[in-house]
Amino acid sequence: MTITAPPSWFVDADFDVDAFRALTSRTTHHSDVPTAIAIERNIPIYDGRAMRDIARDPERRKAFIGELAWALGQGPGTVAFKRGLTDDENRLAEATEIFQQIIADQHAAGRPVGDHFAKPGSNDRVWNSHEKLAQRSPEVFVAYYSADVIALGCEAWLGPHYQISAQVNRVNPGGTAQVPHRDYHVGFYTAEQMERFPRHVHLMSQTLSLQGGVAHTDMPIESGPTMLLPFSQLFPAGFIASYRDEFREVFAERMVQLPLERGDVVFFNPALFHGAGANVTTDFERMANLLQVSSAFGRTMETMNPDITTLAAYPYLAGIDDERTRENVIAAACEGYAFPTNLDSDPPIGGLAPASQADIVRQAVTDRWTVDQLRAALEARNDRRAGLT
Repeated sequence: MTITAPPSWFVDADFDVDAFRALTSRTTHHSDVPTAIAIERNIPIYDGRAMRDIARDPERRKAFIGELAWALGQGPGTVAFKRGLTDDENRLAEATEIFQQIIADQHAAGRPVGDHFAKPGSNDRVWNSHEKLAQRSPEVFVAYYSADVIALGCEAWLGPHYQISAQVNRVNPGGTAQVPHRDYHVGFYTAEQMERFPRHVHLMSQTLSLQGGVAHTDMPIESGPTMLLPFSQLFPAGFIASYRDEFREVFAERMVQLPLERGDVVFFNPALFHGAGANVTTDFERMANLLQVSSAFGRTMETMNPDITTLAAYPYLAGIDDERTRENVIAAACEGYAFPTNLDSDPPIGGLAPASQADIVRQAVTDRWTVDQLRAALEARNDRRAGLT
């Protein structure tokens, strides 16, 4: 018997919009999420106040984490917690005040803050709000991140030893909606760049990070809470499909928005089609702290300094005429990925990501830089990534 293996690359048949429409027509059943107190617009809703007891009972904790993992992976791809953070236990109001002050300081300094998926001016960002909150008020930071809701959601999708980063997003009155997209990692490439990754990498990407959001204001529908398309994370070719008009039309037809109250928490699979909604109000600023949580496993075994290998290899690159051979060396010697970086000093203005080390080396080869010129460019990049410029 001959067994035909599925292709390692996405082909035309993978972009069946009718199959996508059928997939996103599924229904979330309470029997699959028995701890939920409600299901609204296919999204399981949990009582944040019940999480303290669940988190401290080993058997209930294990069962509940399994329930969340199913919901985020094989279920609707998103869950919400009512009253996940409070003023009394988590000092939510104080954290909100700190974030508002940081935004005010950014405006006073005239600092441009780029955004990956929204038009300039639609919103205000606080990049690395996680670290900035800890620096400005460690007491508030400790209270904020002591929330069981945050820990349970992160562990359910990523297991223990996850690493949290976060960015505040304040969508201003009149702020336009984001285009529907999938998220970090593969989602931060253009469609053409995505096509260079084999099928299994697209599937793997969604298990490397988790998206979350803590509501720091109420979020009525007119303020534009995040648009979500339940079950869309199950479409294998979705990273590329999210750029295609016919799939965006399905998103516009089927997406849901969940009105939130201050302190509510939402988590969703990064492969879920989503986007911030339009704030159609004239006087309401919608603000959330967006949790970008990473798996412990996306790291090298050894501490690396790619500047060393890059500068050592660079003098020989100009002598390599074959482009493919040159790219092989660049891939081995340089960082091809732009992240992690400091998005205050190295923002994604004009694109989804800043220039990577490999991008700088390609420019150096094309423009015939000297080693000293390349070293200066890498040092300037390191300064930007460290927030020193």
